[in-house]
Amino acid sequence: MIYRLGIDVGGTNTDAVIIDNNLKVINSVKTPTTEDVSSGIKNAIHLVLEGTDIDKKSVKYAMLGTTHCTNAIVERKNLCKVGVIRLGKPATMAIEPMIDWPKDLSKAVSENFIIAYGGYEFDGREIAALDEKEIKEFLNAVKDKVESIAVTGVFSPISNVQESRVKELVKEVMGDVPVSLSNEIGSVGLLERENAAILNASLSKVAKNIALSFKEALEEEGVESSEIYLCQNDGTLMSLEHSLRYPILTIACGPTNSIRGAGYLSNLSNAIVLDVGGTTSDIGVIINSFPRESSVAVEIGGARTNFRMPDLISIGLGGGTIVKEENGKVVLGPESVGYKITKEALVFGGNTLTTTDIAVRLGMADIGDKNKVSHIDIDFAKKVMKEMYSLVLKYIDNIKLTNEKSPLILVGGGSILIQNEIEGVSEVICPENHSVANAIGSAIAQVSGQCEKVYSLIKISRDAAIAEAKEKAINDAIDAGADEKTIEIVEVEDVPLAYLPGNATRIKVKAAGNLKSI
Repeated sequence: MIYRLGIDVGGTNTDAVIIDNNLKVINSVKTPTTEDVSSGIKNAIHLVLEGTDIDKKSVKYAMLGTTHCTNAIVERKNLCKVGVIRLGKPATMAIEPMIDWPKDLSKAVSENFIIAYGGYEFDGREIAALDEKEIKEFLNAVKDKVESIAVTGVFSPISNVQESRVKELVKEVMGDVPVSLSNEIGSVGLLERENAAILNASLSKVAKNIALSFKEALEEEGVESSEIYLCQNDGTLMSLEHSLRYPILTIACGPTNSIRGAGYLSNLSNAIVLDVGGTTSDIGVIINSFPRESSVAVEIGGARTNFRMPDLISIGLGGGTIVKEENGKVVLGPESVGYKITKEALVFGGNTLTTTDIAVRLGMADIGDKNKVSHIDIDFAKKVMKEMYSLVLKYIDNIKLTNEKSPLILVGGGSILIQNEIEGVSEVICPENHSVANAIGSAIAQVSGQCEKVYSLIKISRDAAIAEAKEKAINDAIDAGADEKTIEIVEVEDVPLAYLPGNATRIKVKAAGNLKSI
């Protein structure tokens, strides 16, 4: 029997599951997330394995969904210094790279950039030829000041030739330095794609630390022969090597793991998902078994990006949310006791009133010591619960695109807060093992590849363009660790771009397949 180990790190808890060949849950644990994150992962691995009698050598796959990269950007810690190269002179001189970034983030990431000659028109014609001498001079000037390089060219998703050549020049001048190419990460818009490439480059050191610490944690527990994968924010996996190249794709993987896990546990491929954690609640939509993707630019740490992100609404409501009353009104958070809930919540002997205390007072949950919340006025508790439901209903309505009622899948450790009927949905489903849906989502995930490119249909037919994009997506999935025999095209999007000449269209294709057999 071959087993999979799935781990997902949340703001409050780190969850882990062991599943077998048939994707049946053998054991699951929920342990507090630690400040350094890594020790919490080690604890979860130890506990989930300790609770089984399986041969550790039979754990052949290990998947991790982690907040390391998100935390690094938000906290401005452990980020690489990045040398930024934009290929866009003379067309893009008016706006410098990172012009709209928060000052503390731009200072932490980069103070060295160049706008060099280069870039393309939307149809692949050069704006200007690449000036290799100019690029080399910049690289020689910054090689002792930066730890990675980000390269962004105007319309590089149309033609990546110049960006690829700059990567070769970086290797010639600086040796084995991580290089992030924007055409491999973001969509067409220049500044947002550039931001995504720079952030990706800044995470190179964090990605390496994740890989090493996860591998060491597994080996310490005797799991030495497993293939290691990291979770992406589209609900699929990528190999360790792939994750070192594209660490930014792990951002927001936690909610997508929950969405995928919710769909699997409920056997639904189309539904609304409400994941109530200890710190926040995430509301998303699952379409054809995958999370719905956001169609707008997303801010990460204050920088606007346009690489793929799940369409989510996050609200400051979870099991650890602090409850207050101000001028007769209930105030929910946004502060939370987070992973300290077992020390600070009233039911655990603490001094902070949380939403979990309210749920216990109303008899919705049997956690901790209910006698410690018996003093809470029952009418006040009902008032708090009404406010919680009002908040949830508001954002569920916001995430819906139509008036049709869809089922709602309720998951997460904080789902004890939601037990009544919810207006606007056809039914509320709380499946077995719902509290560790995120870890299950990571364990059952497939491997994907994606291609997004603008084509001029004057030069190529629509069918040929779609076929080319499909081939690229399939090859990316194979590179990321998918079994070629199991790969299927799961999404094809063809959007004509009326604002561009030349009968332009944006084609996006996604392919997904099962993990390669060991």
